[in-house]
Amino acid sequence: MTTFKPLAGIRVLDFTHVIAGPLATFHLAQLGAEVVKIENRNGGDVMRRGNGRMGFVALNAGKRSIELDLSDAGDRDQALELAREADVLVDSLRPGVLDRFGLGDGPLRALNPGLVYCAISGWGNTGAWRDRPAYDHVVQAATGMTLMAGREGEPPVKTGFPVVDAGTGLVAAMAILAALRERDTTGLGRYLDVSMTGAALQLMYPFACQALTGRVAPPRVGNQGYSGSPAADLFATQDGWVALGANTPRQLAAALGVLGRADIARDPRYFDPPLDAGGPAAFLRASDPAALRNALATAIREWRAADLEAACAGVGVACAKVRTIVEFVDDAMNHDALESVMLSDGDCSVLSPGLGYRVHASRPDGGASA
Repeated sequence: MTTFKPLAGIRVLDFTHVIAGPLATFHLAQLGAEVVKIENRNGGDVMRRGNGRMGFVALNAGKRSIELDLSDAGDRDQALELAREADVLVDSLRPGVLDRFGLGDGPLRALNPGLVYCAISGWGNTGAWRDRPAYDHVVQAATGMTLMAGREGEPPVKTGFPVVDAGTGLVAAMAILAALRERDTTGLGRYLDVSMTGAALQLMYPFACQALTGRVAPPRVGNQGYSGSPAADLFATQDGWVALGANTPRQLAAALGVLGRADIARDPRYFDPPLDAGGPAAFLRASDPAALRNALATAIREWRAADLEAACAGVGVACAKVRTIVEFVDDAMNHDALESVMLSDGDCSVLSPGLGYRVHASRPDGGASA
């Protein structure tokens, strides 16, 4: 994506730290924006001292860093001058911090009406929760996310990576791009209030709609897929685990053929009437879901994970060996399913998975059908 720079000429003033805000401005920088990262003269971004410098570089490569002490009049004037010329300002400090130094939305909009001002916080910049501190796992707990994983009666389960931080950064980047596009027409900026709680609900979007509309909290189903199919789950194999995604009758029929258990489709213990693989697409349901899952588990246990993954892919059924992230990036690189990007800052270099998409002038295979 080195030549894909649609944000060239856009100037971003970055008052963010840790993960959510820096990820948002990282995406802008990788798309060609000139990002100036403002760090506290008395220590800078905590990620510089967190899990090693690689973590900082992964989120901040391509930005220019300036150390300022906003309590100093000269440094404050420098920040104001940068804001006067900026197209975007992104703030992930505690609500009100920049206001105290004359760098809030109101004063800056008077100086620069075209400024897109994006404020990132835990709980949003309005309402009674505005001043509450927040961290990723705290927001996961508050929004119900920790009661999505695991099974009924078990303790809450935190997602194993900072999913809310990452989601918040992506939501912020998308909001900024939308505001810049609108500014192309109006000439005016916007104030964008992006919260970690709001991003968490976007990540759980179908369930958030159910909660708002029907006041329904989803049951905890462990590793079962969203479809609720007993054949959409994790299963043990000879040498590990697989995730099987036989969500529809057609998909299950194909999977049963791979497993050598086509008889299950006609067995009244599982399906009465028999499984109809040719009917309209619908999520799979069984007469006895637990018994069906147990029958599948017995058959799958005879397979090696990689072999079953390949066999299911051959008949159009989603199935994946459970991998570590290291195993996945190695396999993906070897199969041209991932293109890494080298990020550098001084003497530190980091391999990145890029922005999650590839950009081509046209479809590489010329658009030919398979």
